[in-house]
Amino acid sequence: MNSSIFESRLLPLLFAGLLSSACMRAPVVGQVGPYDSGGPLMAEQAAYDVTYYDLALDVNPADSTIEGSVTVHARAGSPLEWFVLDLVPELEVRAVSTVASDIPDTLRFERREGKLWIRLPHTYQPGEMIEVTVAYGGTPHVAVRAPWDGGFTWARTPSELPWVATSCQGEGADIWWPVKDHVSDEPDSMDIRVTVPDPLVVASNGRLVETSPTTDGRTTFHWHVSTPINTYTVALNIAPYRVIKDEFLSVAGDTFPVLFYVLPEDYDKGLEFMDEIRAHLRFYEERLGPYPFRIDKYGVAQTPHLGMEHQSIIAYGANFSNVAMTPQIDFGFDKLHHHELSHEWWGNLVTNADWKDLWIHEGFGTYMQALYAEELNGENGYLHYLSSIRPMIRNRSAVAPYESVTVDEMGDRDVYFKGGWILHTLRYLIGDDAMNVSLRRMAYPTPEMEAVTDGRQCRFASTDDFIRIVEEVSGRDLAWFFDLYVRQPELPELVVERDGPRLRLEWKTPNDMPFPMPVEVSFSGDTIAVDMTTGWAELQVPDTVFAGTDPRLQILKKDVSPD
Repeated sequence: MNSSIFESRLLPLLFAGLLSSACMRAPVVGQVGPYDSGGPLMAEQAAYDVTYYDLALDVNPADSTIEGSVTVHARAGSPLEWFVLDLVPELEVRAVSTVASDIPDTLRFERREGKLWIRLPHTYQPGEMIEVTVAYGGTPHVAVRAPWDGGFTWARTPSELPWVATSCQGEGADIWWPVKDHVSDEPDSMDIRVTVPDPLVVASNGRLVETSPTTDGRTTFHWHVSTPINTYTVALNIAPYRVIKDEFLSVAGDTFPVLFYVLPEDYDKGLEFMDEIRAHLRFYEERLGPYPFRIDKYGVAQTPHLGMEHQSIIAYGANFSNVAMTPQIDFGFDKLHHHELSHEWWGNLVTNADWKDLWIHEGFGTYMQALYAEELNGENGYLHYLSSIRPMIRNRSAVAPYESVTVDEMGDRDVYFKGGWILHTLRYLIGDDAMNVSLRRMAYPTPEMEAVTDGRQCRFASTDDFIRIVEEVSGRDLAWFFDLYVRQPELPELVVERDGPRLRLEWKTPNDMPFPMPVEVSFSGDTIAVDMTTGWAELQVPDTVFAGTDPRLQILKKDVSPD
């Protein structure tokens, strides 16, 4: 990330005291495998900061091959003799070069376990800019079960024309292009130039700069990304698309283009679906602040796989069904589009600083769906959605562990469903107003930041950042809440004992962790909140009256009634 942007992004956030926003945070040094993404960052890669990528690629659906180059601009943070990128072994490196004194120099390189080690022409000192071009190609990994399996999807449209898409969250972008594959380093901007056979169209990130026909029946599509972008969200979507165009008036007062790249066979369905897209955009803007990438666009591309949160061009493969995504219940809206759109805020605007904080992407996105169900169908819709995902919580590992991990190590779906339920319980604890303010402040730390579109609005955040925000907004010390719910896997147990008129409530927690969560008790048509500061409480209830605990399902817990 460019140092001037680093400073301009970081200073307002330090002033606000809210979020860790350096695009390249202090890394954990170590090694991971060639098909891992994230985890400890090796020292040679921690020593530089990527500022820009220029990806140029020929995609050949006829034989499922790619050929192209990537130019990387980076700034040295410490002395560098080797420049190390990531690229899976299946793809061949044709050549590596740099430009010194306006003369291209060929560089020596080595391939080692998914790493591309490039010998630099001299030792680069801190602050020096590095520019390296890697020519590469071959047959990329095929995503057998996209998007859960990363790589290229080579499919056919109903009219038997090529339909191609990339996805790579689990394995990382190095599964199809040379890159520094780590969530902690985003380029400030990027150019993407893709050449495909006619009549195919390429939908990618950012804004379309130009289309250039070639002399051999192909066309090059040039896209420019104006803001920082995480490399796993860089995407190609290729098909004989028709484009449905619209303009959306943002809560920030400006307008931005909304583009839907749809198969010709589904054009009429796509026109109808634009109403859903607009409704979802309106909901998120009202709750979280303006759409973050107004400088480029909001794009949706119909894909041959289910979907993914690719920045400014989300992949949509739900086939216009409200039940394509778990839970397979119709809540009155397209859950797949709604969820992927959530990631424009939770994932692309605010990116987890390490994959250990993935619940900021997925748990927050899940919770937003519960809120949308509430907006459409009131409290019953909200609780119906939450009740439908409650059985999917497994409690096998911490939602937000302390240790650095790869994205695959965070593959447990608790980051989705348990994460959403944790936020639901937090809402009960701190109240609607504090919860709404906390979410919006997590997205945009200050009202002034909502007007920013040049990239300074993008930042990294961690679970600790969210805790600080919630504590500041609510005026409470909530370490006990997050220690129990996100730092370890076990749920609290509410033990309820009834002895005549005496009702005793007690929280049982792993290792006797403090958990002063108040509990609602209902009886005789009334509901009272019982203070549990000491972890237990007793109250008198007429022995002829039924007493129920937590009647509105506000607390994520394991209920235990002793014999």
